[in-house]
Amino acid sequence: MAQSAARLTAVVLGSAAGGGFPQWNCRCAVCCLAWDGDPRVRPRTQTGLAVSSDGARWVLLNASPDLGAQIRAAKMLQPRETPRHSPIAAVVLTGGEVDQTAGLLNLRERQAFDLYATAPTLALIEANPMFEVLSSDIVKRRSASFGAPFVIAGLEIELFPVPGKVPLYRESEGVLADTTAGVEIRRGKERLVFIPGAAAITDTVRERAAQADAVLFDATVFADDEMIRAGTGSKTGRRMGHMPLDGEDGSLKALADLKKRRVLIHINNTNPILIDGSSERRRVEAAGWEVAEDGQEIVL
Repeated sequence: MAQSAARLTAVVLGSAAGGGFPQWNCRCAVCCLAWDGDPRVRPRTQTGLAVSSDGARWVLLNASPDLGAQIRAAKMLQPRETPRHSPIAAVVLTGGEVDQTAGLLNLRERQAFDLYATAPTLALIEANPMFEVLSSDIVKRRSASFGAPFVIAGLEIELFPVPGKVPLYRESEGVLADTTAGVEIRRGKERLVFIPGAAAITDTVRERAAQADAVLFDATVFADDEMIRAGTGSKTGRRMGHMPLDGEDGSLKALADLKKRRVLIHINNTNPILIDGSSERRRVEAAGWEVAEDGQEIVL
């Protein structure tokens, strides 16, 4: 992983969906390959991204439960000064799901950083007393409105609305809500867009993706009924707030006109694109998409 960045640099801290890959309690067909040591698959931690304009200060996009291990694997995020230090300047949340927020608990040792999220997502954080370990006098919680850019560590960052759903633990309150965000990061003319969850592609999502030099997009499931067929769940991808890659109304077709770098991220453990050489993997690669891996570096 890079120690310096002359340009906007992103490092994939984790590329799997919630539960990671292989999932700790799963022996679906894809997880079996990982448990059995098949070289066609590689383990992945839960999705997170680190971005920087200078290689010295970093902004995290989401804080997965695996964040502690991800920091230990990413030299650029490790302390450089005594007695305590962190290159992490801020964390930006795209929602309030467990796999987007639980990693904040890894950052509780009174280290200053800013926490940005939409007002509904911050309300979820504030309603959970566990997050009080992030002392408000040290970790500043900052509300970010859609379409209102803010600047952190030389990066201009803007949240925009993405169709999604409320977190699983609040589903009794409804399926769709304004808690899901995409993130656009700009450094001069360089532009990166991060959309780890999308239930549909709106004009806003399409426009943001089309203008970016690199897009990291939701690849939770290849087929909408994938988890049902695998016997690992009873919900479709769309019911979980994630549109499938495949199909007439899938994201591969909907985003076929994108011209710049395209990377699939937030990949569920049942998704066969995790398997090198699978027919599904060949299809997404033929369509111009990369499949994200932990530790992957993207330099614009």
